[in-house]
Amino acid sequence: MTMIRQVSLGVTDDVRAGEFWRQALGYVRRPPRFEGDDWIVLEPPTGVPGVPIAMDVSESPAVEFPRIHFDLDAGERALDEEVARLVALGAQRVDWRHYPENPGPGERPYVVLADPEGNRFCVEGRRDV
Repeated sequence: MTMIRQVSLGVTDDVRAGEFWRQALGYVRRPPRFEGDDWIVLEPPTGVPGVPIAMDVSESPAVEFPRIHFDLDAGERALDEEVARLVALGAQRVDWRHYPENPGPGERPYVVLADPEGNRFCVEGRRDV
């Protein structure tokens, strides 16, 4: 079966993007594969599931409605607490007009954010009421 081995994210500042995603996900930077390898690749710590993310320098601008994006799970944190943590790391809230007015049963709330590079991503989780 084919599996996703790595996701490459287009960014203009790979150091800034790498640091944001390292802190956001708790990932570690993979050592360079060879001398002169300047790709920033983040991966989950040993024994933790997840897919590595590579930061690929790109001149393409981030778009309002990307064709692909990350969906994150807030895990044990309440959604609003996790969103506040990500914003403190440099993410920005996105005024997203497509939030469902009446979420269906079992549908978890989510928030759309942009990383420091403008790449959109979603965070879903539980809301403490």
